[in-house]
Amino acid sequence: MQRSRPRTVIPALLALGAVAISLPLVAGYWGRIHPAFDSMAHFRLHLAALLTLFALPLLFFKGWRQIGAASCVLGIAAMSATMTSGLSARPATAAAAEAPAARYRLMQMNLRYDNTSPKKLFSLIGAMKPDVITLNEVSGMWVEQLKYLEATYPYRIICPPPARIGGVAILSRRPFLHPATVTCHDRGSMAVASISFGGSSVDVAALHLGWPWPFEQKAHVRRITPAVEKLGNTAILAGDLNATPWSVTARTLESVGHMKALPGIGATWFIPSFPIAVRKVAGLPIDNVFTKGRVVPISVKRLGDAGSDHLPVLFEFSLLPRPQGEDEGVQQAKVSTHSPA
Repeated sequence: MQRSRPRTVIPALLALGAVAISLPLVAGYWGRIHPAFDSMAHFRLHLAALLTLFALPLLFFKGWRQIGAASCVLGIAAMSATMTSGLSARPATAAAAEAPAARYRLMQMNLRYDNTSPKKLFSLIGAMKPDVITLNEVSGMWVEQLKYLEATYPYRIICPPPARIGGVAILSRRPFLHPATVTCHDRGSMAVASISFGGSSVDVAALHLGWPWPFEQKAHVRRITPAVEKLGNTAILAGDLNATPWSVTARTLESVGHMKALPGIGATWFIPSFPIAVRKVAGLPIDNVFTKGRVVPISVKRLGDAGSDHLPVLFEFSLLPRPQGEDEGVQQAKVSTHSPA
């Protein structure tokens, strides 16, 4: 009896673990019912992989194979659907072939408010040479550090920080349009600037959402919805959403802004002490980029370590020609080196 006991206990424990893991995995698909379920959805890939690991050994235990097979199917299906819809890289759209040769770069990064190595960021910016930079967690320390980039990025908006972790910022080589188009929203968590790319106006927004349930992310999305709705016909929204691209939070932003999230970015946040390779595989894809209108995505990729717990994201894009007769109001704003009132 003692020898046969492990053959009974082990599959029972594996089956119990598989059932326990499947509950939050399935609940994550019901995020519109309650934000608690949406919080579970952020870990969908992790839960699906863990479920599959628990289920596979059950296929080798007689009497447990049905549970093992069903759990494997659920785990693999969840991973496959999520990777296909939210993470898989896709080629540039067909319109890219018809787009002008001019290409532009936008870099998105959560700086981490207490980052002790700003020189890593400056080196990365110097190497990548983005046209526009959207930043999160611009603390008081970072406001001072970013002054070193004024000569290269003279057009800027730095929103007043709502707390010690800081606000958001947009730095640009390209000129801002009329000063009225440069605004901060919701206590510095969102910045918007209309930027001229070769005479074409693009609304660029930087966003940093709060943490998901049990914190105030759902209420935060409601507060910034009016600003997202007012983005122009051609726009880019980038930021740390503290939410995955398949979450209700991200889908809500897509819907209210009439935008599409860029696929293929991958995991951008994990414990910074882990190697980059681990962070890119085991992390959460919470830094996202949305586009609409005449923006033609060319490529998007994660960059190397810049001293933060987030990896920077580099987005390369082009712009389709402006329809004849469309008025974009190309009056350029004066250089802004401070937060708007």
